[in-house]
Amino acid sequence: MSNRYIEKILKARVYDVANETPLDLANDLTQRFNNQIYLKREDLQPVFSFKLRGAYNKIVQLSDEKKQCGVIAASAGNHAQGVALSAKKLGIKSLIVMPKTTPAIKVKNVKSFGAKIVLHGDNYDEACEHALKLAKEKAMSFVHPYDDPDVIAGQGTIAMEILRQFHNDIHAIFVPVGGGGLISGIASYVKYVRPEIKIIGVEPEDAPSMYKAIESNKRVTLKQVGIFADGVAVKQVGKETFKIAKELVDEILLVNTDEICAAIKDIFDNTRSITEPAGALSVAGLKKYIQREKIENKVLVAIESGANINFDRLRHVAERAEVGEQREALLAVSIPEEPGSFLKFCKTLGKRSITEFNYRFNSKQEAHVFVGVELNSGEAERASIIQHLEEQDYGVINMTDNELAKIHIRYMVGGHAVSVENEVLYRFVFPERPGALLNFLSKLGKRWNISLFHYRNQGAAYGRVLVGAQVPLDEKNEFCQFMKSLDYPFWDETKNPAYKIFAGSD
Repeated sequence: MSNRYIEKILKARVYDVANETPLDLANDLTQRFNNQIYLKREDLQPVFSFKLRGAYNKIVQLSDEKKQCGVIAASAGNHAQGVALSAKKLGIKSLIVMPKTTPAIKVKNVKSFGAKIVLHGDNYDEACEHALKLAKEKAMSFVHPYDDPDVIAGQGTIAMEILRQFHNDIHAIFVPVGGGGLISGIASYVKYVRPEIKIIGVEPEDAPSMYKAIESNKRVTLKQVGIFADGVAVKQVGKETFKIAKELVDEILLVNTDEICAAIKDIFDNTRSITEPAGALSVAGLKKYIQREKIENKVLVAIESGANINFDRLRHVAERAEVGEQREALLAVSIPEEPGSFLKFCKTLGKRSITEFNYRFNSKQEAHVFVGVELNSGEAERASIIQHLEEQDYGVINMTDNELAKIHIRYMVGGHAVSVENEVLYRFVFPERPGALLNFLSKLGKRWNISLFHYRNQGAAYGRVLVGAQVPLDEKNEFCQFMKSLDYPFWDETKNPAYKIFAGSD
C-alpha cells in the first residue's frame, strides 16, 4: 500500500504555500517523562494548521479546465483555510461549506482568503453532503479534506520532513486522527522508509471513528460525535484512509476531554503557543502511552497539528486542564452546619492548596461543600485525601470524573437559602499562596456562622473570596470592626442587586 504513495509524496507540491516546520524538543515534557519528546510544529503554518499541504497538492494538480470552474470544500475550518489560501495563490475561485458550529475565528480566517462561505449543518458530515450537492450543481471540483490520494500525499510530506530533521532512532510518532488523511500520509512514508517506527493515532473518546473502524474491521458510522475537538469530529473515516490505516497504523489510542485540556497546557508550557483541542490530541496520547508502557529514554514525536482556537474556549480548557493532569481532585463533602465547621474542615485538609470552595446554607443540620484540592501525586493522593476525610467522619463523594459536576454543578452551587437569617455578604482579596485559605478562615474565627462561601483559585497573585455570614443586628458594629481587623481589602456586598436576585435569603 505504502509503495505507491512514496513517489506521490516525494513529488508533492506543497512548498509553494506551506513551510517546512521545525521539530522542536519539548524540554518540560522530556524532563517530566524521562523520554526525548519532540513536537512537529504544524501550528506554525500560514493557516496555523497542516491542512494547507494536502489542499494545495490536490488543487495545483487539477487541469486548467477544472481550475477555471473553481473548487469547493466542506470543513470545520482548517481544511477550509487551506483550500481558500491555495485557491487564492493559484488565482481561482473557492466556495467553502462549514458547519454552523465552526469557531468564529476559523470562519473569519477563511473569508480573509477571499473564499465564499456557506454555513450548513451541525457537523462535518452534514456540511460535506451539502458541499457535494453544490459541487454538482456548480460544476466545481470538490476537494476532500482527507479521502483523496493527492491530499494524503500532501500530508505525507510531514513525515518526510521528520525523518530528514531527525536521523537517530525514533520509537513512535503520535498523530491526531479525524478522517484519517494525516495519519495515512505519515504512515505511508514512515513505514516504507523506517518500518520499525511505530505510528500511533490518537482520537477523542467521543469521536472514535478510526478506532471503531479498525476494531470492527470495516468503516462504521458513529451516531454522534463530540465537538470539543471539532477538527476531528468526523462520524466516518474515508475509504482510502481506512485501507491505509488498517494496514500500516500500529494502534489507535483514545483520550478524554480533560486529558486533551491538560495536553493544551503542556504545549503552552513548552512552547508558549496555544493549540486547538484537535492539535493537542497527539500529546495527550503520547502521555497516556508512556504511562501505560512504562518506557524511558525513547524518542517520541507528537504532531502539533493546529492552533485555530476561539479565545473564549480557553476558560473551559483552563478549568479542565488540572483535572486532566491529575493535579486536582473535586469532592462533595458533607460537614456539620455550625460555627467553626469550615475552619475545622480546612484544618483536616491541612496546608494543601485549595483550588475551589463553593457552599450555600441549606439546612441547620448539615452543609454540603463542593471543594477542589490541588494534587501533587495524582490518583493515589486523591484516594488518600478521601480516606483521611472519611476517617474524620466526613461524608465524601468523588466528583473528579463526574461530567455533570464539572460542566454544570460546580457553577450552580448556591442559589437562595430558605431559612438563613441576618445574612451579610462580603467580598475579600488576599495574597494567594499555599495555606492562604486556611489562614483566612482562621482569622475569620468561629463566632459567626458562615452561610455562603465561594472561592476559586484563578492562578493570579491574589485570591478572591465571597463570604456570607449570619450576624444578628445588635452585633453588626462588632462584626464590622472584626472585618477591618483582618487586614484584607474587603467590600460590603449585602445590598448588591446581583446578590439580592440570585443568592440572597428568601
